[in-house]
Amino acid sequence: MATSVRDKQTVALKRMLNFNSPPLKKAAAEPVWKVLIYDRFGQDIISPLLSVKELRDMGITLHLLLHSDRDPIPDVPAVYFLMPTEENIDRICQDLRNQLYESYYMNFISAISRSKLEDIASAALAANAVSQVTKVFDQYLNFISLEDDMFILCHQNKELISYHAINRADIQDTDMEAIMDTVVDSLFCFFVTLGAVPIIRCPRGNAAEMVAVKLDKKLRENLRDARNSLFTGDSMTGGQFSFQRPLFVLADRNMDMATPLHHTWTYQALIHDVLDFHLNRVVLEEGGGAEASPAGARPKKKARKTYDLTAADSFWQKHKGSPFPEVAESVQEELDAYRAQEDEVKRLKSIMGLEGEDEAAISMLSDNTAKLTSAVSSLPELLEKKRLIDLHTNVATAVLDHIKSRKLDVYFEYEEKLMSKSALDKSLLDIISDPDAGTPEDKMRLFLIFYITAQQAPSESDLEQYKKALVDAGCDLSSLNYIKQWKAFTKMATAPANYGNSGVKPMGLFSRVMNTGSQFVMEGVKNLVLKQHNLPVTRILDNLMEMKSHPETDDYRYFDPKMLRGSESSIPRNKNPFQEAIVFVVGGGNYIEYQNLVDYSKSKPGRKVLYGCSELFNASQFMKQLAQLGQK
Repeated sequence: MATSVRDKQTVALKRMLNFNSPPLKKAAAEPVWKVLIYDRFGQDIISPLLSVKELRDMGITLHLLLHSDRDPIPDVPAVYFLMPTEENIDRICQDLRNQLYESYYMNFISAISRSKLEDIASAALAANAVSQVTKVFDQYLNFISLEDDMFILCHQNKELISYHAINRADIQDTDMEAIMDTVVDSLFCFFVTLGAVPIIRCPRGNAAEMVAVKLDKKLRENLRDARNSLFTGDSMTGGQFSFQRPLFVLADRNMDMATPLHHTWTYQALIHDVLDFHLNRVVLEEGGGAEASPAGARPKKKARKTYDLTAADSFWQKHKGSPFPEVAESVQEELDAYRAQEDEVKRLKSIMGLEGEDEAAISMLSDNTAKLTSAVSSLPELLEKKRLIDLHTNVATAVLDHIKSRKLDVYFEYEEKLMSKSALDKSLLDIISDPDAGTPEDKMRLFLIFYITAQQAPSESDLEQYKKALVDAGCDLSSLNYIKQWKAFTKMATAPANYGNSGVKPMGLFSRVMNTGSQFVMEGVKNLVLKQHNLPVTRILDNLMEMKSHPETDDYRYFDPKMLRGSESSIPRNKNPFQEAIVFVVGGGNYIEYQNLVDYSKSKPGRKVLYGCSELFNASQFMKQLAQLGQK
């Protein structure tokens, strides 16, 4: 049985591509050839889950965006997968009028309203195509699974539900309602796909609470309508959640503003921080423009390469949460192992080239043939290995360039000390005014973390001095304006978040990786080893999952959509610890928190934790949102 949500979403997509009947077990049966028509939302949901090859195996010969110019293909069925928006519906009606395909299978990513269905029906009538609209389905797949234990709500139009959108000073109630409805619609789809009704916990008085109230209402209404409920019948029987319901913790980005600005040290989070990494795909620019182009010629465009970091990539699965120095060592080891294997193949080939020249060669032939056969049969495997090694060599080298040119190890170590309130070895002003250390953005991130985590805000005169140094370093201070307001506001509400006694122990400079044969020249980069510590999100989850009493989480609200009367209480009904939990951050999340939760659940055998967020941003995207909020 599919266990993770990613598997369940993949199974649901495969069903849909097979005209909403379970895929055939027999590989012998030729698939029905068909076209897939999606919008950008559909594309983002499918692309992290199914490769083009898998689509072809499912019989998809052509996949096209809805709003592109498409030629009629009159004898082929078309599977549509899109959001029920006005413009999409208009375009579907146009397709029906133009009789583009033989038959139409409509699949809506989230539920379509009655009135829009009637629009399609009347268009089909007018175009005399009623018999060709074969099926119309609501798929409830309006979320994107990036990992087995991680999902985001959307990638298109994410600015509509971003941190900036929720925290604007001039936001109207109607806008806020619309944002919350969008978030709740996606979360509802998530639980339908998961096949479980959660127990919801949330803090009071912020966006997370609004989401919780609306989600509780939506789940409750669906459960009450027994005939059309999405949580009964066949969808629930296969769920692994049938015995115990998952805990769903809604957190608000405002409870921890330092982590998304933090410089990081683990592989996946670093890639997201310094490279262009979206929906599990990295885009690298190849530095090929060194040679001078002839006068008057256009400057060469840098070649861009894209790499997919997928679940099938065993190196990635194993090392995405490792500290960077470990990753560099492992890539090097893989490369050495690969070279040894490659030499063996070459050697065998050269031996085989001695046809009949000396007797020794011929007498060796019998066992050599076996050797060569095994070498040849392992070639595809070797080539795939080589592709993955090249991929990680390139990606890790690109990350390393950033670490070295921006001294990210220094920033990471310093911020960890700030967040764990341990002794600092040099002054903040030194780093800010050091022209070699980092970009203006790096300096600004460091200063904001200092400001957010400080027990006392710096005095006015100190602040002026910092500000001057930051402006001299080329920083934009508008994000500080917002963080000041935020801090003043949260000081009234709560005590500052506690980041646990984390800390890093520098292990001295790199030893093994320094040897000359290595791909990675690590001189001067500190080999920092992480100590396990829980970030605020993880700590909140731990309190609620283990049913610990803690001032931080004692007044969290409790919703159980299965209870008939929605009795408001913060008193949990069941006293047992939960086995499964989903943490969702309203206002955006990042890979640092995800990794922290993964490490946490590894330390608790038998527990499963999923991480979700309304959008995934890296520090510079988050900084842009803060700067917009802080512009006077």
